[in-house]
Amino acid sequence: MYRGNRISVVIPCHNEEEGIRAVLAQMPALVDEVLVVDNASTDRTAAVARELGARVVFEGRKGYGRAYKTGFVAARGDIIVTMDGDGTYPPDSLPLLLYVLVEEKLDFITARRWYSRSGQAKSPIRLLGNAVLSGAMMCLFFKFIIDSQSGMWVFRRDVLRKIQPRSDSMALSEELKILAFTHPGLRCLEMPIYYGERIGTSKLNIWRDGFGNLFFLARMRLVLGRRRRAAIVTSLPQPDEVAEAAIGRVSAERTS
Repeated sequence: MYRGNRISVVIPCHNEEEGIRAVLAQMPALVDEVLVVDNASTDRTAAVARELGARVVFEGRKGYGRAYKTGFVAARGDIIVTMDGDGTYPPDSLPLLLYVLVEEKLDFITARRWYSRSGQAKSPIRLLGNAVLSGAMMCLFFKFIIDSQSGMWVFRRDVLRKIQPRSDSMALSEELKILAFTHPGLRCLEMPIYYGERIGTSKLNIWRDGFGNLFFLARMRLVLGRRRRAAIVTSLPQPDEVAEAAIGRVSAERTS
C-alpha cells in the first residue's frame, strides 16, 4: 500500500525461470500484489513465481502485448506498475516513481533507461534502434519521449479505461505511451531510472520487432488522424523540470 493506493506489479514472462527469482526477491514491501503472467512458458517460471509469493495467471497466446493485457485485467491495484521478469528494470526504483506519480498528481509515468548500474553499455544496434523508433515517435506524434521502447510504466488503473490499448505485440509499449501522452485528460511524464543487465536469454528479435514497431507507428499515426492533432500538442510541458523538482523534494525530505 502506498498512501492509500493498492499497488499491483504486473510482470509478463516467457521462460524467465532464472530472472524472475531475482526480480521477486528485490520487490519492495509497499507492493500489495505481484502478478506474473506466464506467457506459454516451458520452464519452471510459474512454479518459481508461486514459491516466492507471486500470483500467477496463464496466457497461452504468445505475445508481449497479449500477456500484459491479460495481466491488466487480473490486477487488483489502484496503481499498476510494469516491469520485465529478466532483472533489467529495478524494483527499488518504485518508491521514487510512486512518490512522483502521487505527489505531482500524475496519471502515467514511463521510465527512461538512463544508465546501467554495471557500467556496461547497451549494444550499438539496440541503441540505434531505440533512437530511430523514438525519433519516429517524436516526429509523428510531437511528443519528446527519449526511450520509446521502455517496458517500465507506473499508472493509475483508470488510465486503461481511458486509452483502451489493443496491441498484442511488442508495439504495446509504444501504443500505451502514445495514447497516454496524447490524451488531453491525462498528465504524463518520463523519468530516468538505472537499469540492470539481463538475466537469461533474450527473447527479442531485434530486426523483426524493430521493423514491426516502426510500421506500427506509421499505422497508428494514420488511425489517430487529423482530428487528434490539436490534442497531440497539449500535454504536460517541460517534463524534465517536473521530474527534477520532485526528485529534489525527495532528497530534501530524506536529509531533513
